[in-house]
Amino acid sequence: MTAGAQEQPTQAGILLEGFLSLGTPEGFRAELIEGEIVVKPLPDGDHEACINAVLKQVLRKSRTDMDFSGNKGLELPRGEEDRPRNHAVPDGTFAATKRRLFRGADPWMPCEGVALVVEVTSTKPQADREAKRRCYARGGIPLYLLIDRDAGSVTLFSDPEDADYRQHLTIPYGKPLPLPEPFAFDLETGDFG
Repeated sequence: MTAGAQEQPTQAGILLEGFLSLGTPEGFRAELIEGEIVVKPLPDGDHEACINAVLKQVLRKSRTDMDFSGNKGLELPRGEEDRPRNHAVPDGTFAATKRRLFRGADPWMPCEGVALVVEVTSTKPQADREAKRRCYARGGIPLYLLIDRDAGSVTLFSDPEDADYRQHLTIPYGKPLPLPEPFAFDLETGDFG
């Protein structure tokens, strides 16, 4: 290769570069999920009430002290070779306080060390149910909590392997949902509906 020659940009590289330089309009947030740029409006009050109910319980009841970040960008492995790495923004991200994971983190941080991500369905519920679930599993995030407002249910996905979780438990609103270690408590879901 000569000094003047340059590598040809790939389609995945162009997409990632375009995404990272995207100027998202005020009141919206953008993600890059399985090769698709998704722009969503900011969440409504009921959505935030669900996140707040989870946050309060984790901080009060968790066996392990946890730190929380709302809307933290996570860089996750790509699904297919011709696609860029996924860039997801969970509604909530929890990590053990002793890891100090959020301190000094870039806007798009690696997912290693994340204990739990939380999503509350809103304008694109299918993305939360499927595409984002696969992204989080590929990243090895041990627990994914999905609060499905349309279905009136809460699902805990666990035991990630490749592009999915091997286990899941779905309960209707109002029933307790056991969260395993490092949390080790029953999440009360009555305030979600």
